[in-house]
Amino acid sequence: MVSRLRKTRKDRGNVCMGYGRVGKHRKHPGGRGNAGGQHHHRTLFDKYHPGYFGKVGMRHYHYLVNKYFCKSVNLENLWSLIPEKVRTSYKAGGPVPVIDVMNKGYFKVLGKGHLPEQPVIVRARFFSKRAEDKIRKVGGVCLLVA
Repeated sequence: MVSRLRKTRKDRGNVCMGYGRVGKHRKHPGGRGNAGGQHHHRTLFDKYHPGYFGKVGMRHYHYLVNKYFCKSVNLENLWSLIPEKVRTSYKAGGPVPVIDVMNKGYFKVLGKGHLPEQPVIVRARFFSKRAEDKIRKVGGVCLLVA
């Protein structure tokens, strides 16, 4: 900001610069940052940030990320995993298309979206209940892969 627009320009000539004579303008009277959240600033933390302090849940020692890695794909994006010609070949009397989501880096199939009225074989490690129902509804099959 330019000097001529600063608050101090207006306050020149006023001894305390607008901070009062009695309670002087000291550096950090309440402490820096979040200091005093459990002490002198407790009411503020309780009012505006309930649940800020404390713990929730169980500890998991030696958490291995790979164990819980489970990328998911929705039904609406299922057909984009394979080429368009595979889908059209079935209509021309070819075999039922197989979509292996594991090859594309996904483990779980979720049920968001619609499937076209065409049977399909889907291979995955996990299926949600809705995904399974929708795949079966169009005459498809869910294959669990270990």
